[in-house]
Amino acid sequence: MSAPRKVRILAAAGARPNFVKIAPLVERLDAQPGAETLLVHTGQHYDFSLSASFFEQLQIRTADIHLETGSGSHGRQTGEILARFEPVARDWKPDVVLVVGDVNSTLACALAAVKLHVPVAHVEAGLRSFDRTMPEEINRVLTDSISAFLFVSEPSGVENLRREGVADERIHLVGNVMIDSLRKFLPVAKKSETVRQLGLSLAAGAAGGSQPFALVTMHRPSNVDEKNDLKRLLGVLAEIGGRVPVIFPAHPRTQERIRSFGLGADAHLCEDMRDVRAAEKGLWLTPPMGYLEFLHLMSEAELVLTDSGGIQEETTALGVPCLTLRDNTERPITVSEGTNQVVGSDPQKILRAAEEILAGGGKKGRVPALWDGKAAGRIVQVLLESGAAR
Repeated sequence: MSAPRKVRILAAAGARPNFVKIAPLVERLDAQPGAETLLVHTGQHYDFSLSASFFEQLQIRTADIHLETGSGSHGRQTGEILARFEPVARDWKPDVVLVVGDVNSTLACALAAVKLHVPVAHVEAGLRSFDRTMPEEINRVLTDSISAFLFVSEPSGVENLRREGVADERIHLVGNVMIDSLRKFLPVAKKSETVRQLGLSLAAGAAGGSQPFALVTMHRPSNVDEKNDLKRLLGVLAEIGGRVPVIFPAHPRTQERIRSFGLGADAHLCEDMRDVRAAEKGLWLTPPMGYLEFLHLMSEAELVLTDSGGIQEETTALGVPCLTLRDNTERPITVSEGTNQVVGSDPQKILRAAEEILAGGGKKGRVPALWDGKAAGRIVQVLLESGAAR
């Protein structure tokens, strides 16, 4: 009697948030005797700090195929990924193509698959900012519209998909795979030397404890592409830095903007982490960090300021107050149940909210249902059951 046919799942990832989401899925899939998994790295993020270090720290096995796409405009990058991914999907003949998140790789791989009549499974489906000026929103909406399996992290996603006419049998509320990674690796991250190396473990007073600090990420075009907008935001970050050290591991794109606009006057520009003396107050602009180092800092921060979607979720899971430097969020549960406040880009509003948190008034929040570290298992179960039935 022949062995049961394995379900063939082609998993694609290409950017930092993708890696955090794909890690628990690939781990689960590789452990299933009924699954055969091909892992493709699109190469959307390709420098060590944004790619290789995440594979290493998240213990993701080496990708079976690396498309080496690289950077470029949205159109060029999306088209290049689609063109390079299509023959992989055509030749390997998967039962399902699994994509995560909302980056260009997500949409490109989904498009390639559906044109080959391969079902697409979208992890983190249904999230909506309702702001079509955001490239990520376009990627989310289009990917959802062509996906056969929509794996949702919070109830608002279910509501959004139903409103868009998606049938209930395609929608699966499974929880948040980013929190799977966070729960697994937080104990490891806590053992890193990051906080001590930055001087943030120095006693703040006679009672001991850590030196309070704020942590920043910022990379969205609406915040960093216009000189005056970026100048205002750096100014308020520097003002917060007059109260507590502000650590800003800057995305390469953000670093380039700051230098080209000549806006480094309010910040300590550090080419190397060894240059940081963060026990001193001020705004400290550092190189990008690995996943574990950043997770360690985030877990210890008094306050996080960000325009990233995933960090809104991670801070909610950690119970750390978060200020979102945007006028909207596609993750409303981080506001209604979590620690997140959407404050936009007005410096005075940001400063008032930060001061309230630093004075002990930050949101406490709670961890949403199904953010329990088991989302990947739920997703894999649905994929295997559906694939086995084909």
